[in-house]
Amino acid sequence: MADKVKVALPDGSKKEHAVGTSVEQILREFDPSLAKTALVASLNGRTVDLSEKVGEDSEVRFFSFDSEQGREAFWHSTSHVMAQAVRDLFPGVKLAIGPSIEEGFYYDFDTEDPFEPDDLERIEKRMREIIKQDFAFRREEVSKSEAEEIFRQGGESYKLEILSELEGDTAVLYRHDDFVDLCRGPHVPTTGVIKSFKLLSVAGAYWRGSERNPMLQRIYGVSFPKREELDQYLKRLEEMKRRDHRVLGKELELFSISDEVGPGLVLWHPKGAMIRKVIEDYWLEEHLKHDYQLIYTPHVARLHLWERSGHTGFYQENMFSTMKVEGEEYQLKPMNCPFHILIYKSKLRSYRDLPLKLAELGACYRYERSGVLLGLSRVRGFTMDDAHIFCKPEQLEEEVIKLLDFSLSMLRTLGFDDYQIFLSTRPEKSIGEEQNWDTAQEALRQALESQNLEFEVDKGGGAFYGPKIDLKIKDVMGRPQQCTTIQFDFNIPERFDLTFVDSDGNFHRPIMIHRALLGSLERFFGVLIEHFAGAFPLWLSPVQIRIMPITDEQNPYSAGVERRLKEEGFRVELDDRNEKINYKIREAEKEKIPYMFIVGKKEVQDKNLSVRRHKKGDLGRFDTDEVIDKLKEEVKKKAPEPVSF
Repeated sequence: MADKVKVALPDGSKKEHAVGTSVEQILREFDPSLAKTALVASLNGRTVDLSEKVGEDSEVRFFSFDSEQGREAFWHSTSHVMAQAVRDLFPGVKLAIGPSIEEGFYYDFDTEDPFEPDDLERIEKRMREIIKQDFAFRREEVSKSEAEEIFRQGGESYKLEILSELEGDTAVLYRHDDFVDLCRGPHVPTTGVIKSFKLLSVAGAYWRGSERNPMLQRIYGVSFPKREELDQYLKRLEEMKRRDHRVLGKELELFSISDEVGPGLVLWHPKGAMIRKVIEDYWLEEHLKHDYQLIYTPHVARLHLWERSGHTGFYQENMFSTMKVEGEEYQLKPMNCPFHILIYKSKLRSYRDLPLKLAELGACYRYERSGVLLGLSRVRGFTMDDAHIFCKPEQLEEEVIKLLDFSLSMLRTLGFDDYQIFLSTRPEKSIGEEQNWDTAQEALRQALESQNLEFEVDKGGGAFYGPKIDLKIKDVMGRPQQCTTIQFDFNIPERFDLTFVDSDGNFHRPIMIHRALLGSLERFFGVLIEHFAGAFPLWLSPVQIRIMPITDEQNPYSAGVERRLKEEGFRVELDDRNEKINYKIREAEKEKIPYMFIVGKKEVQDKNLSVRRHKKGDLGRFDTDEVIDKLKEEVKKKAPEPVSF
């Protein structure tokens, strides 16, 4: 057996090391400065601890906190420190799981008494003590029976349940100080690496997400290598709270969700409904320009329709219970596609009809568990910006390219020009021939590459009936939000026996594209509220202008301006209350109304208007016709920022 191995390094060089050399030692020799920040490594594609030893010719890479792998290990390690602190302070608590998440970490605990805010401060104090002692994270591979004995002695029933489901005869444990956890790792080298952290909140969470299981206490937290990074994050968190669509939705009277109606079912208030109408009108106008045909479909259908489409086999857990009508079972629709298919199938189709584009803003209903409902982001009743394109195979790539252009154009108009694109491939639960999936995936890839669009591959992220392109917009806070989806479908046309007569006189099978550009209107509206912090651009704002006379003497002139503006198509209000003008201005600013027209003696005398802009203050006095022309220009351009006066 050779006593040396060749190690390929990140700069492309190779170097010999003794068998059993640790990744950390290789790192120190390769780049001493990187060794100060690296947290974990990749060894032949597998993310490992820096203490991992090399036993064969290998390729290594190193990850600091600025990488996804580094952050995951950092946050996961912090969750272990938190779990030790909780165990030390609350004897008898049972440990469940503690993963890293998109931003930070959590750990679930089974405890008789809920954690209080003061408890978080105590836990943080104990965590600082553990971190200060700089304990090493040590990986151990033991037999399952040995691991079971360790957790049985500790009364850790949740760990025993997880162990019972592990394949093989071994288990991986991680220790630091006297704390041991069942964990695959990897972890940062020592607890002392974790410089700054904050426990953020406590929430209830069912074990494994099922209402049938015990309710656990989940503590969320976040950590960083530097204090200034934590401070920046906490500042960002405050900004996110300020923009929370659930808070702004109530303050601005846009929407509500009532327990009397039911969780996840949205009531659109007049102002929210007006914004929705403006978006819908824009949506319809653009779809008609792009040769879509508008349709409407029912909210329910016979259950067998969903059996034929495959939804009951692959999606039933997210469908509401059926209802009996005249002895037959009916289903609230979770999706619109079977209806669109039947409209296609309602008559013989020719190749001259293709591509056929059917679009609707269709109401859908899905049974989301109460624990995952979240404002407008996750609801049970929603309106899907939905369309289906039926085309010939040779038309497919061109149609996908058109869809990408259409989607990006609409999103830019609505204020989003930063995005991520994913090509999502075949999941484990799916239908259809492998060759069809491969062909479809390649067609989507070629469409993306032909447009020079950067994308990532999301392995297994496709729909059960076909691969898809997902587009996630980034809001003003940099958070990705699921939006556009373009889904390929060879399979449902087979299930419904869809055909068209081609130029050769024979019947052929069309290809079907499922697509949504905005996603659900509810979720998109929530994103829009947070993106603009409730201060919508003029063309979207439910109230565009508020006219405010200083005294009652200016009311007649102000009413005339109101009539004129309404005739010109503006959404305008007249605030002729007997209140001081500064109070009226404060109210309008609080309601985030884009423009305020102040009317005093001088304005009446000169037949003009004093114009204020939300957050910008006084813009000056202008002729009424000039103001109207400027604002018409701003509305027509759908400008995200105000025009200059």
